[in-house]
Amino acid sequence: MKRRDFLKLGGIVAAASAVTPASSLLYAGKTTTSAIKYGLVIDLTKCDGCGECATACRIANNVATSPDNEKINNYWLRIARVKSKFPNSHEQAIPLMCMHCDNAPCVHVCPVKASFVRKDGIVMIDKHRCIGCRYCMIACPYKARSFVFKHNEGFSNPDVPKTMHGVVEKCDFCVTRIDSGRMPVCVESCKKGVMSFGNLFDPESQVSRLISSGKVHRVREDLHLGAKVYYLGL
Repeated sequence: MKRRDFLKLGGIVAAASAVTPASSLLYAGKTTTSAIKYGLVIDLTKCDGCGECATACRIANNVATSPDNEKINNYWLRIARVKSKFPNSHEQAIPLMCMHCDNAPCVHVCPVKASFVRKDGIVMIDKHRCIGCRYCMIACPYKARSFVFKHNEGFSNPDVPKTMHGVVEKCDFCVTRIDSGRMPVCVESCKKGVMSFGNLFDPESQVSRLISSGKVHRVREDLHLGAKVYYLGL
């Protein structure tokens, strides 16, 4: 994937009608408050694309896999590799996941209100509402959602819900961990300190300090979606 193509990634499908978010009470743990808005900063100058974060994410969140057909594997976090057209440029590894947009296209197009934004900014999917229409997948400019095509029996983590067949899945910032006072597993698993997670409303948090440095960028800033995943070195 070329750098220019990456920055142009995706496109938004216009919604037939706007809908309000689904019940904000789902997964409404102690952190669900307007005093908190979670965000993630990824330092690409430290990332070598080892993929440990993606592996840890898959195991911790029971992300479905299909060994006999990798094309239908689900993903919450994936590593893209981009390269500029400039001479002597090097390939850059970029971890990609749901950007947890304030103005999320996936929420607007969902006909059954299965996608919604919590008060703390985390974009969620109510899998009991999801009908598998995949409108949200088309609307997401980051291609951050995947459809569960097959029933999966391989569940590695009993502390999170099992993958449901026939619904859409994506990164939820490891919401069960956050609501119990822990960090997302991608942040904890990275030995190089690539990812920083915290409250964007707290000026003393690491993420706030990194963002205030003025050196961070978001993918597809031109869409003005209020993405809460930022990158250093993009």
